[in-house]
Amino acid sequence: MRKLIVAGNWKMNKTNTEAVKTVSELKELVKDVKNVEVVVGVPFTALSDVAKELKDSNVKVAAENMHWEEKGAFTGEISPLMLKDINVEYVILGHSERREYFGETNEIVNKKVKSALAHDLKPILCVGEQLEDRESGNTEKVVEDHVVGGLKDLTKEDMLNVVVAYEPVWAIGTGKTATPAQAEEVHKFIRGLIAKLYDEETANEITIQYGGSMKPANAEELISQKNIDGGLVGGASLIPEDFSKIVKSAK
Repeated sequence: MRKLIVAGNWKMNKTNTEAVKTVSELKELVKDVKNVEVVVGVPFTALSDVAKELKDSNVKVAAENMHWEEKGAFTGEISPLMLKDINVEYVILGHSERREYFGETNEIVNKKVKSALAHDLKPILCVGEQLEDRESGNTEKVVEDHVVGGLKDLTKEDMLNVVVAYEPVWAIGTGKTATPAQAEEVHKFIRGLIAKLYDEETANEITIQYGGSMKPANAEELISQKNIDGGLVGGASLIPEDFSKIVKSAK
């Protein structure tokens, strides 16, 4: 039985004060959820206080990015040691916005994934195609490039701590959503890729999330697909009531 994980990605939203208030409300709404791992990915400025607020709750904390080095002359960056020290458990890596706006390549993402694993952080590796890729029939080519590049040199043991999030970029923040059938098709393709890179057993254990305008109205239908194991939720994760509905639909 694969682990269902519903993670919120707040992006560059909420002050520290707003963040603490939000997770305070959220933890009460999801406190009785048993079979779904609930994760909130919050801005760096809020991580420490959010982690304190969520201590002893069933909600885990994710950073939205990190550098691969432990320390050094990398002005403005955050290291895995800094994240571990404040009880962060997950880190979102290779998000399409990081790739598009900050020039992150597969090589950079792969370094971050390896570093996260080396420091007992669980990476959520984001993969997915732009609209032009889908329209030109290159979805699988792009997704394969991201998966193979992001997982380069990882062992089978490493893979047990990796979450993959499929995010069709054309469906992020646009209100468009891949149909359950479209999403399932790509999730199945990703699982098949992992089986080729490792084996069937490993592929069947990997959590693959869907990210792309998931909301209460479509979450249950998406997550009920055979190869979709939860969601990486953007806008809806900023509203505790909405996010909790998505979490509960995953049960």
